[in-house]
Amino acid sequence: MKQNQKSSLSIVIAGLLLGILMASMDNTIVATAMGNIVGELGGMDKFVWVTSAYMVAEMAGMPIFGKLSDMYGRKKFFVFGIIVFMIGSALCGTADSIMELAVYRAVQGIGGGALVPIAFTIMFDAVPLEKRGKLGGLFGAVFGLSSIFGPLLGAYITDHIAWKWIFYINLPLGVIAFIMVAFFYKESHEHSKQPIDWFGAFTLVGSVICLMFALELGGKQFAWDSWVIMSLLAGFLFLLTAFLFIERRVEEPIISFALFKNRLYTTSILCAFFSGAAFIAASVYIPIFIQGVLGGSATNSGLVLLPMMMGSVVTATLGGFLMTKLSYRNIMIPTLVVFAIGTALIVTLTMDSTRLIVTVYMVLIGLGIGGSFSVLGNAAIHGLSYRERGSASSTLNFMRSLGMTIGITIFGLIQSHTFGSKMANLMTGGSSGEPSIPDGLDLRDPHALLSPETRALFPSELLKRISEMLSSSIVYTFAWAIIPVLLALFASLFMGHKKLDATAEPAEYSASH
Repeated sequence: MKQNQKSSLSIVIAGLLLGILMASMDNTIVATAMGNIVGELGGMDKFVWVTSAYMVAEMAGMPIFGKLSDMYGRKKFFVFGIIVFMIGSALCGTADSIMELAVYRAVQGIGGGALVPIAFTIMFDAVPLEKRGKLGGLFGAVFGLSSIFGPLLGAYITDHIAWKWIFYINLPLGVIAFIMVAFFYKESHEHSKQPIDWFGAFTLVGSVICLMFALELGGKQFAWDSWVIMSLLAGFLFLLTAFLFIERRVEEPIISFALFKNRLYTTSILCAFFSGAAFIAASVYIPIFIQGVLGGSATNSGLVLLPMMMGSVVTATLGGFLMTKLSYRNIMIPTLVVFAIGTALIVTLTMDSTRLIVTVYMVLIGLGIGGSFSVLGNAAIHGLSYRERGSASSTLNFMRSLGMTIGITIFGLIQSHTFGSKMANLMTGGSSGEPSIPDGLDLRDPHALLSPETRALFPSELLKRISEMLSSSIVYTFAWAIIPVLLALFASLFMGHKKLDATAEPAEYSASH
């Protein structure tokens, strides 16, 4: 009997890992295929919606599905997420226009919003406490690895098969995950119907949509001071205020503010938010540095993230093992110190830096961020009842995603402004006798320097000067990225001395197991 239970649990865990891999990887797998997608479907001016639609729908759904899983059970919403995700994936492969693809990506995002947070919560529920740390490390490692394998897999499928298969590949994987969870996971908790906070759901989704589109479109499709962006930001503030007002008065709030009275929960949320903001800077700008400054290929620029992800797997796994021996605080502090050191060292990069040096710094950043992938999820639900875990886990994932989104927007503004001001002279032809920029190129966008064909248009001396400007703008951006790392480190100082042990389980859970 026990052997059968262990076998079933192993199958369920594999299905959950597959669900996490699909949903988190789909955030990045599309990026490398966008050139081919736009080339076939057109809509160059609208391609940003393809990424934004998925991200907005996923983030808006996370806290809502987390709360619903607390009220009505995990399994049904995880299975719902898989089905919706597969439907969205199938539709994406049939898209005939860029806007059609964006709508179908939103369907995918709704499914993804259920998959990631509920997968973590099911693991917390189903796995005995003594094994939770180890499996938490594995879940965290898969979550981290998806951000590197997504672009690489997307590039391979696009080059060797067709871009539609970056979506179709989800169908067999989704069917396997569906079978593993739907037929082998047996929920032991009883559920009673509770009133659904419809007004809270509406205002939360609306505020997230307004904020995400403001951040995604600001400075790209529309100027930051345009009426469109200002209206979106005003809508965000209004709906957020309404959401906070509603949540304090309803019987079953989507995000329970009572949880924020728990110091460990609050500090875990803050660590996830700030570390996510800093981590995204490395993920985005190191590849640009490799390709635009050192002249590497697109594949090399993607592979340079592999050492960072390998480092994150090490500390995600190690953090999982150590949670029963050390306090969450004593794991997070040293890893975040390593994160801060790695980010500070990135600031010393120059055009003459070697690939080896960049790799070493990336490994340090990976070692620094990895602990947060496994430790914070366990810390956030420490001592919470079954009816609070879904909401707590989904809020943590939501805040990490929000930190990454806000981070990339702010760092993007810093980098583009710095690079643009340095390029101002060259854009107008520079001083007399200097070679000017070839017609039709706007180098305020660093991606313009990434193509070998574009780089070949420049005289070597001019290319060197532009690369120096790009290098200094990226390094300057990393100097700002140190701030959220230090804020995450500061938050970790207040996590207290709790660790993963028998006191982490409420009596109701211990009795049922």
